[in-house]
Amino acid sequence: MIKDKVVIITGASSGIGAATALLLAGKGAKLVLGARREDKLQTIVNQIEKNGGEATYRVTDVTVPADNEALVALAKERFGKVDVMFLNAGLMPSSPLSELKTTEWNQMVDVNIKGVLNGIAAVLPTFKGQRSGHVIATSSVAGLKAYPGGAVYGATKWAVRDLMEVLRMESAQENSHIRTATIYPAAIRTELLETITDPESAKGMQDLYDQYQIGPDRIANVVAFAIDQPDDTNVSEFTVGPTDQPW
Repeated sequence: MIKDKVVIITGASSGIGAATALLLAGKGAKLVLGARREDKLQTIVNQIEKNGGEATYRVTDVTVPADNEALVALAKERFGKVDVMFLNAGLMPSSPLSELKTTEWNQMVDVNIKGVLNGIAAVLPTFKGQRSGHVIATSSVAGLKAYPGGAVYGATKWAVRDLMEVLRMESAQENSHIRTATIYPAAIRTELLETITDPESAKGMQDLYDQYQIGPDRIANVVAFAIDQPDDTNVSEFTVGPTDQPW
């Protein structure tokens, strides 16, 4: 059941995060949204409330542990509990390794790996204490196979794949009743491409997306499916992309 579940979403100001917030709110979930852009967060909350749903937000930098902890605290303060943590924030400034864009490498490690770890660290004590909860994370098809130009991005998404699988296994061993789901999107229409500064990589990726991309609501549907499973059922991995894209 999705109705009345309290769902935290990071990277919630656009793309997959925003689409998921709107869909879940329409199904009766209560949303706590985190991202860096307050104006966009406010717009989404206003839309949810206009449609009769419940939502709140906090400006959040997932690379800061305290910001993640504050999101969990906000959920408890506003709605009394936390049921789901959707770790969705991510960056994809792809480039060949030979371009040595080391600043961008570090940004991806900070957001795509440390951001996920910070979110897990913030919510896990609550989930273990209540002996229930659901951690969902956005990886990528680049977390399943290698792509030229995507070495560091792919490495961060492979890391998400591993840590989410270990979280699933350890939670089962500890009988904490914590569910997990990792999503591997292919070409989904989001703002990810806007972070690419290498001209050749940007053009190649834009051409690919122009040919194949599907809307972020497709991923939102998968998140809703995962949450809606019975508490004793865990569907741990979803690879999702355009039917005609040979990713």
